[in-house]
Amino acid sequence: MATAAKRVLDLDAEDFDDIAEGHESAWAARLLQARFPRTPQDPERGALGTLVPLYELMLEVLDLRATRHEPLQVVVTAHLIGEYLVQLAMESWLGHAGDPQLMDTSVGEKWGTDDRSCPHSSALRATAKRSMHACSGDIVAYTAYLDRFHSRLGEAFAICAMNHETTGPGDRPDVGETCPHPCSWITDGELEVRRDLDARVRLAKMYQDSAVVALRHYAPVGHFFGVPSTTEISDAWLTTWQRLSQQWRDGSNPLLAEPMPAAPEATEALPGMSALVSAVAGRTIGPGSMIRDIGADIRAALEAA
Repeated sequence: MATAAKRVLDLDAEDFDDIAEGHESAWAARLLQARFPRTPQDPERGALGTLVPLYELMLEVLDLRATRHEPLQVVVTAHLIGEYLVQLAMESWLGHAGDPQLMDTSVGEKWGTDDRSCPHSSALRATAKRSMHACSGDIVAYTAYLDRFHSRLGEAFAICAMNHETTGPGDRPDVGETCPHPCSWITDGELEVRRDLDARVRLAKMYQDSAVVALRHYAPVGHFFGVPSTTEISDAWLTTWQRLSQQWRDGSNPLLAEPMPAAPEATEALPGMSALVSAVAGRTIGPGSMIRDIGADIRAALEAA
């Protein structure tokens, strides 16, 4: 179990199935909910169905890494939190987190086509197309999709969600490409709901382009750079939080909504991270207790020995 705890702390998601195997504790079931399915037709969809359990785990890992005084791992985890943040925002619209098994019934029209009125780049068109067929082939093709394309899906979703039939120019932060001619799958809904989605996606994009995420690009992976210090991380997070928590011109910043999905927790390694994740998701998400629960099982086993 100690090895299991270490691998979970490392966010070794590819092996979550192996880690959970043979354990009957509640944490093992929660771990399976946080993993990406190994096979395309796995009935348990895990993080393809909902990213909430994975984000609860990442928030827990972030705090534990800070407690253990591991600044490089804090930076890596903060970067990972941004990786699927747009997909987390899209869950409320799609009913899933970009599950390839369900994408063909969730999107349509220009998605994944060569229609030139679609603002997706060629790389995003390829990602969009693959997202609808990744579960209809073999394990090799499915695994290749997860490894090379799934993390790009958020960028494609963001362009669709930030469309000109939902928000006007200048009212909200400019965070990248928007869609002037949106498909009906992203506009068939009440304007208030669509504007809420647009706001949460923009907030996610702002975090992805933030100072704290940028620290990952300077982390010493195959380079001769030093590990960011705790002070550098704190300064980057303060800069990030100040930008994220500024009210927008139209007063729609989800991070300042009343009531907030989750208030900043003073005990967090990066105070306000749970509030940010919750604001993007449109629901309360906080640090889980999976690793601590594994630790409790280890203590119980030692005491019973």
